[in-house]
Amino acid sequence: MNYRHGFHAGNHADVLKHLVLLALLDALRGKDAPYFVLDTHAGRGNYPLAAEPAQRTGEAAGGILRLQAAAPDGPPALRRYLEAVAAAQSESPGDYPGSPRLVAAALRADDRLAACELQPEEAAALKACLAGDRRCHVHRRDGYAAVKALLPPREGERRIGRALVLIDPPYEAQEAEYPKVLKALREGLARMPQAQFAVWYPIKRRAALAPFLREAARMPVRSLLVAELLVRPDDSPLRMNGSGMLLVNPPWRFDERIAPALPALVRLLGENGAGSRLEWIRREPG
Repeated sequence: MNYRHGFHAGNHADVLKHLVLLALLDALRGKDAPYFVLDTHAGRGNYPLAAEPAQRTGEAAGGILRLQAAAPDGPPALRRYLEAVAAAQSESPGDYPGSPRLVAAALRADDRLAACELQPEEAAALKACLAGDRRCHVHRRDGYAAVKALLPPREGERRIGRALVLIDPPYEAQEAEYPKVLKALREGLARMPQAQFAVWYPIKRRAALAPFLREAARMPVRSLLVAELLVRPDDSPLRMNGSGMLLVNPPWRFDERIAPALPALVRLLGENGAGSRLEWIRREPG
């Protein structure tokens, strides 16, 4: 695997992914029972935006840096995201926090994070990032296999009854990644049907994405929600036009938490023809 997220840290896809992730974590924190987070493709935890990888692409300029410059007094989910990034940057100025660092900041004393990263250099950086936090465990292993191995979660003899699994693979070969994602979802749901799953996916060619979403809709789950952000029209086969989050078993009325933020992101980050989508593929009656 040649992918390095440092080239893309803080771009529009990270903005959507981490805004939705933080909203999911806040919903979990709304109940007293502890929760477990599994990050299957965790990366290194911190990404210096002034370093060569990020500077080479400049993608953060169209994502987090543009949002911070606009300093919008926007919807709660957007403000929450910007505050979480600012809090991380107060400790690591100039860095963009990856998902495991954002999750770690949201954990309570009894909550737990298992962050998986297969690349040795990235895994070592992640261990250094989360060092000293006993709530967080870094695994240098295949994240897909971890779904089957680590669900349902346990802390010693104690079973943790709530779980969120973030599946955020690199999609080096987009079509080849979807069967792996679907297999991991099926295995995770078989082991823990009540768990929540959040799957990030790029939007490059809509035709390649449609079969994946159709197959996901056939899974035996209570509810499926899709949240997408397009920063340009969906007609360029050479660029990532946007991205989406497939949410399996999201919290009740979760769409209402993030709905106001999506048009704000379109306005702040989008080019002509940008748009968003928030749609229930399946919804269990409340």
